[in-house]
Amino acid sequence: MTKADHPTPATALAPGDLVEIDTGAGLAYLQITHDHASYPEVLRALPGLHGSRPGDLRALAAGETAFTAMLPLAQMLAAGRLQGQRLGRFDLPDAARAFPTFRTPIRDRSGAVVYWWFWDGEGLRFDADPGPEAARFPLREVIGANELLARLRGMGAA
Repeated sequence: MTKADHPTPATALAPGDLVEIDTGAGLAYLQITHDHASYPEVLRALPGLHGSRPGDLRALAAGETAFTAMLPLAQMLAAGRLQGQRLGRFDLPDAARAFPTFRTPIRDRSGAVVYWWFWDGEGLRFDADPGPEAARFPLREVIGANELLARLRGMGAA
């Protein structure tokens, strides 16, 4: 990554930006989906690890989402906590355009989930019995570089 590729306040990452991350086990690809005033970048990880950069980045960016997360990606790249680079800006697929709903478990003293909070980027709602579809929502948490790398490496080869 050259100095010009490091995100700075002037070159902060924006929705649509595709970022290549060297996980040490292969190259992984992330796409910024949303900015939020109170949280770091919202991004989607694209499935699989690659031995080399795919030739068609537009097709890659149009693909499915492996997982969604929030993390200060531009800051991590600039600080060298992650090795990677911005490759360009690509259209988000339709399924990734709406702000994702994040979930937070509320537990009792024994650790059992009593109910769930759901956050859509604007408001909160809760549900004591949300059903199995709620399990597909990402947790409302800001992850660090080590957690991101572990999740990316866990995807395996594309």
